[in-house]
Formats: sequence, C-alpha cells, structure tokens
Amino acid sequence: MKTDPTLVMIPCFAGAPWQLDQLTHLQRHPMRTLRLPDDVRELETLADFIAEQVKDLESYVLVGDSYGAVSSIAVATRQPKGLKGLVLSGGFARSPITSPLLKTLAALAPFFPGPFYRQLTLRFHAAQLASSFDEEGEIPWSAGKSRAFFVRETSHQAYVNRIRSIAKTDYTALLKKIAVPTLILTPEEDKLIGKEAAGILLNGIKGSQEVIMPRTGHMFRFSHPGAYSLEIGKFLERALH
Repeated sequence: MKTDPTLVMIPCFAGAPWQLDQLTHLQRHPMRTLRLPDDVRELETLADFIAEQVKDLESYVLVGDSYGAVSSIAVATRQPKGLKGLVLSGGFARSPITSPLLKTLAALAPFFPGPFYRQLTLRFHAAQLASSFDEEGEIPWSAGKSRAFFVRETSHQAYVNRIRSIAKTDYTALLKKIAVPTLILTPEEDKLIGKEAAGILLNGIKGSQEVIMPRTGHMFRFSHPGAYSLEIGKFLERALH
C-alpha cells in the first residue's frame, strides 16, 4: 500500500514551528514541522539542517513559507531522493529587501539589540508584512500581531543571522535543478516580496503552477489557514495521485 508523503512545514523568518491544527484541509496527511536554529548565518547551512530533519522519511513534500520557501528551494536544488513535491508561499529566489529604509535597518540591526530591535526594527518589519486584507481573514491579522509574534519567537541573534543569510542569496540560476511538482502560492497583495518574485519562481521551476489567493497578504498562512491549506490539498491531489 502506497503511503502519502509527509508534509514538512518549514517556518517563515520568525523561525517558529507551524500550528498544524489550523491547517484544516490537510489533517488526513502526515505532517511535521520544526523550529529554525538561531545560530545559522548561511542558507546552505540551513539546508543541511533541514536535510538532517527529514533523513528518516522515505518520501516528503517541503512546504515553505516566505523565508521557509527560500530555505526549501535551497534543499530542492540538491535534488534529494525523498523529495516528492514542493510548496512555496510568499517565496523568493533572491533577497526581497529592496526598500532603502529596510536595508538601512537591516544593516543597523546587528548593533542595536533590545528596545531598538523590538520597537523600531520589528515594528517596521511588521508594517512591511501587512496588507489591507489582513483584518478580514479567517483569523483577523494585523501588523501588531506580526510584531508580537516576532517579539515572542525571534531572538535578536536569530533575526540578524537570517537577515545576513539572505543578503547575498540568489538561487535564480539554480531553479532549473528543481525536478518535482511545485506549487507557488501567492497572496494578492505583498509589499515585502513584490510581484516579480513569483514570476521568477514560475519561470525558473519547470512545470510549476501558481495560485494567487484573492484578498490575502504576505501573512496569509496566519490569517487564512483554511483557504491556504485547501489550495495545498488540491495541489497534492493533482500532483501526487
């Protein structure tokens, strides 16, 4: 009897494990998640960590959200034997930090922990994650909720290391190495990542499919978990059965 691949959920920039119980349309699938390590400064090192977490699995699908998406791309370009599919939400192949102010804050962040990090860096970061659709989600969301989530889950060290890990990252030329069915989940409004990022993934990953989720923003995994998991479930039916 063929068993379903395990869905391995790779966290966003905050690094916190996913709340799997919110993914209502995926409950019949085996799932696992993890916490990102705080001390990793290179995406290839993070890919090593993820590979270690899945080495006991015969088959799996990586489901990466935002920073978790580029981390999943780093793994998928290695063409690991057990990887059967890829879901990338709010993802990117190269650094999405284009705002001069955000670049300045990222450059200053290593030198200013404590109140500067919590009150200025995280407040501005959360504002970049926000969309006009957040409050109408299944779970109403806001920039304040995003900031509180980061304050609770993301140490200053982890934030700085993750910023450094994507500063010079560009997997665009390696996307052609990804040889598994791939779903690109894109929110309708994404100030942080921008529309170009999904196009790069769609053009670079052979046979990939994009679904744009209407009236959602970058934090759609948090604000619309039911609709989000429904699209993943439909992809799994199409691609793996």
